[in-house]
Amino acid sequence: MATIKHNGITFTISEEIQQNHSELVELVLHTESMDSAEKQYWFDILPSMTNEQVQKLYDILDTERKKLQELEEKYQKEIESLNEKHLSEWQNYQQKKQSQKMKKQEANDRESETEGAESLINEAASWV
Repeated sequence: MATIKHNGITFTISEEIQQNHSELVELVLHTESMDSAEKQYWFDILPSMTNEQVQKLYDILDTERKKLQELEEKYQKEIESLNEKHLSEWQNYQQKKQSQKMKKQEANDRESETEGAESLINEAASWV
């Protein structure tokens, strides 16, 4: 018997199972549908299972892995799409904000120029 440590949990698996069913061992270790006790249960009964039963277990876990992978890819694409949309919206918001800031600054500059001109006119008028 050998031990395998996975995610901080130690499993006891016969060396024969590891050699003859290494792919199935990996599928069992990485499945999210079983807790550690269930995984150990399958490792324990695997030597007494028929080839047909072993194949069915493999098929079930492999199908689960593929479906989860498909979902992960699908949602990753959706997340990327949402991120692009929100990035575009954020950039538009920043551009509007910058534009408003520039308009405000231009208005302040014109007001300052007008006040300066009025001040010069008043000063010149007082000389006359």
